Amino acid sequence: METIKLTVAQATMKYLKNQYSERDGIEQPFFAGCFGIFGHGNLAGFGQALQQEPDFRYYLVRNEQAAVHTSAGYAKMKNRLSTFACVSSIGPGATNMVTAAAGATINRLPVLLMPGDIFAQRTVAPVLQQFESPSSQDISVNDCFKPVSKYWDRINRPEQLITSLPEVMRVLTSPADTGAVTLCIPQDVQAEAFDFPAEMFEKRVWHVPRPRADVQAIKRAVDLIRLAKNPMIIAGGGVIYSEAETALKNFVHSTGIPVGETFAGKGSLPYDDPHNLGATGATGTEGANAISSVADLVIGIGTRYSDFTTASKTAFQNKKVKFININITEFDGYKHSGLALTGDAKVILEELLEKLENYKVDEAYRKKVAEFNKSWDEKVAAAYKADGEEVPSQSEVIGAVNNFIEPKDVVLCASGSAPGDLHKLWRTSDSKGFHLEYGYSCMGYEISGGLGAKMACPDREIYVILGDGGYLMMPSEIITSLQEGYKLTIILIDNNGFASIGGLSKSIGSEGFGTKYLYRDKSSGQLEGERLPVDLAKNAESLGAKVYKTRDVASFNEALKMAKTEERTTVIYIQTVPERKIAGYGYAWWDVPIAEVSESKSVKKARKNYDEQKKKQRYFF
Repeated sequence: METIKLTVAQATMKYLKNQYSERDGIEQPFFAGCFGIFGHGNLAGFGQALQQEPDFRYYLVRNEQAAVHTSAGYAKMKNRLSTFACVSSIGPGATNMVTAAAGATINRLPVLLMPGDIFAQRTVAPVLQQFESPSSQDISVNDCFKPVSKYWDRINRPEQLITSLPEVMRVLTSPADTGAVTLCIPQDVQAEAFDFPAEMFEKRVWHVPRPRADVQAIKRAVDLIRLAKNPMIIAGGGVIYSEAETALKNFVHSTGIPVGETFAGKGSLPYDDPHNLGATGATGTEGANAISSVADLVIGIGTRYSDFTTASKTAFQNKKVKFININITEFDGYKHSGLALTGDAKVILEELLEKLENYKVDEAYRKKVAEFNKSWDEKVAAAYKADGEEVPSQSEVIGAVNNFIEPKDVVLCASGSAPGDLHKLWRTSDSKGFHLEYGYSCMGYEISGGLGAKMACPDREIYVILGDGGYLMMPSEIITSLQEGYKLTIILIDNNGFASIGGLSKSIGSEGFGTKYLYRDKSSGQLEGERLPVDLAKNAESLGAKVYKTRDVASFNEALKMAKTEERTTVIYIQTVPERKIAGYGYAWWDVPIAEVSESKSVKKARKNYDEQKKKQRYFF
């Protein structure tokens, strides 16, 4: 057997750069390169290996968490067919990645994490940054990755790499099992040499399948659909990852079954398609929530049925409602006691349509859906319209961006009050034009995720929308975007605190306690003094961004035009009022438990309303 003598780190990088994915005859490198920060736990191992493999490009980030967010943003835009590897040193460099690893796994996005680890030899233990346990020497902080990883391994001997790396790739390229994969490699093992089989480094193509559902399950699904009077579809992210947009359009145009969209599934149909009810659930539109409440059959396609999608199990009120779940993951397919059509969304929709020949919903039902689509767009137009107040609302800012951008451009968001407004109000024309990380809703994802989206699709303009809270969590990757020449347009909305949680606080009777950026008042001892003298626009400018500080919608519109001509990352700053223009509709509820006893009258009142809403929650058997 021909062998090549390499260090473990060198062998790892050489292997990764020769891995490819293929679906529908389209082949691409699975890894676009490697993000990381070097420290003593990976500099002489991974660092030296990456220097030796310059065609496997290394990107220096400013925060290890950001590296994983950027990889996830890239993978999302690439429909999970390509991603990045992320390396870190030991200790804090590693644990910085845990938060983003959880986000990747929750959102079913492939990312490879390779944190450095403590010495396998143990000769010099404890090393700098080592976490010690009195109960075992076979533990490090990297064990924290186990619950947030779809696959986890530690390489203590070089030859273990030969069997571990194919498992890494199996999970990363699996539509059903993908998520964060963690491969821990101790710093001494990274530098250890071994005679690896030469075949290991030959090009390998991982074919991503389109599994079909069980034939009998398809027949039962067809029977359920034909019996339904008020069926509806919940389109999740799986529609887009499967590239099933055309299949979905053909299905709904033939059958007339309307579509409600989750955060990840928004854009599955164009916003002006008469079958599109728009956002569904806790942040849903009037039409989507009205139809959800009477639907006797719900066809979930590629959705996890999060509590926002189901309005905390209050959205579906028909006592006889049944569920058909088209999902690549069996775990999700059986939710709500649904009939699981386990497989690829695109091929299953095509097969269902063949077997539903001549089936159509009642014409009156179809017209009602079309009326909801039209009337909602009128509400969106009203929310977009500037009302002339000195400080604009967030929906006016969103409207200005939506009206300005090109159809192929991307809006990206993750946290705060903006996701709810975007879910309801954004007019999506392109299925990749709406990029929300709302499985984990991680503050700090926005700029780093935007960088990943831009790297995946450099021909698209990326508009990152985030609040002051999200910006302060992680503005550091502005620097990385400048370093690599990937321009982002960042819409920085300043409402002086956590507006989303502040609004939620008011709704539960706590009056926004602890959610505003204010000095501590010396008399009361509470955070209710004057506004803090923080200039976020100057902060962004100091990081190298071009900054436009605007004061109203008119100046904001001018800044959008100017930003389009810039070649480097640009920040458009604007202050807004924290209040929302559009409230919830129908069963747009989110279960946030309220104190059962309290001295506060407002909390007592909120608890009474909470108890009423709880009565509407459903179990599905």
